[in-house]
Amino acid sequence: MSTQLRRAVTSSYLGSVIEYYDFLLYGTASAVVFNKVFFANMDPLLASVASFGTFATGYLARPIGGILFGHFGDLLGRKRMLVLSMTLMGVASFLIGLLPTYAQVGGLAPIGLVVLRLIQGIAVGGEWGGSVLLSAEHATSRRGLWAGFTNAGAPTGMVLSTAVLTGTSAVLGEQAFLDWGWRIPFLLSILLLAVGLFVRVKVEETPAFKAMRAAPRRRLPVVEVLRSHPKKLLLGIGVGFAAFVAQSTLTTFVISYAVRAGHTRQGVLNVLTISSAGAVFGILVFSAMSDRFGRRPIVLVGTIAMAAWSFLLFPMIDARSAGLLLLALVVGQAVLHAMMYGPLAALYSEMFSTEYRYTGASLAYQIGGLGAGLAPVLFAEVQRAGGGTLAISATVAAFCLLAAGCVLALKETNKQDLIPVAA
Repeated sequence: MSTQLRRAVTSSYLGSVIEYYDFLLYGTASAVVFNKVFFANMDPLLASVASFGTFATGYLARPIGGILFGHFGDLLGRKRMLVLSMTLMGVASFLIGLLPTYAQVGGLAPIGLVVLRLIQGIAVGGEWGGSVLLSAEHATSRRGLWAGFTNAGAPTGMVLSTAVLTGTSAVLGEQAFLDWGWRIPFLLSILLLAVGLFVRVKVEETPAFKAMRAAPRRRLPVVEVLRSHPKKLLLGIGVGFAAFVAQSTLTTFVISYAVRAGHTRQGVLNVLTISSAGAVFGILVFSAMSDRFGRRPIVLVGTIAMAAWSFLLFPMIDARSAGLLLLALVVGQAVLHAMMYGPLAALYSEMFSTEYRYTGASLAYQIGGLGAGLAPVLFAEVQRAGGGTLAISATVAAFCLLAAGCVLALKETNKQDLIPVAA
């Protein structure tokens, strides 16, 4: 492993951890805090819908970030955009920690929350594609494993954000946590930003981008992707959408659902921390396996298994057994979702040529990522309307089966060379 590859993988992993700590911290807080702090004047179920709605705005902004950062990342280089995306995320999260509540400023509070969430979404929309390419384009072998470290950063960020929220709540107590303690995890973002930038500035531009600089540019990257590769883009979106629906179901939605089903909030957060820690290792294992067996077989098995598991998930939660809750989330998040999600970093990198790879990979991933933002809102609304969990499980399964069809329609890419530039 060369020095630059080691720096690239470390930078990508830490960058992903920091970005997703901030981004997923918001998701956890939207389930346990924001409905009480920023939407206190609403019916509890409606407040949950509104809180998850602000959560969803971040995902809606991610494709915009993918286009903006992808465009300049393909024209100016991966590294510059990654420094900017990390800075935007850290500052936005820090400012969330300073926001006044609804009780203090009324409707301005949720408006400020939405604006900062949009900035978070744009930042994370630009971060993922660049981080993946920083590792993938430096790698000469085992690309799935090295690129997979970026995806492993997401559950690591979840572990970190959940642990900080849980620890803060345990130390301060329920009332102090709701009054002001929830701000601490957001304010800590500024320290993580300093660490991340220190590591990131030491990484060189990728060999693939350097080799492409002298090539003629005929079109804007986003135009090239939309005009020349619409089918490939749509198939990539289909694969990713199911992975993100499953991800948010197993994390954000399950937190609020399990608490309403009778589990303690602390118990649910503890289980989520364990399953997210397991997901870090699961993602790396299945990413490495995709180097040997191919991206398609690993993702295909994961999507089909997740479709079946979705029908077992809620009955296991409803049993009010801590052991069954742990089993439901560990199998779902650390095994099945890891199979769906881990190989995507390399898969998306290999689908597009160097001159528009940042844009193409980011668009496929971030538009697919809308599934994570929309699913909790949809499911909360289904519950508010009196719908049961069978409809929710059927929806998750349907997206998984759609993803399986998209995987089958794609070509295997694990032997793809990333250096040649498209003619």
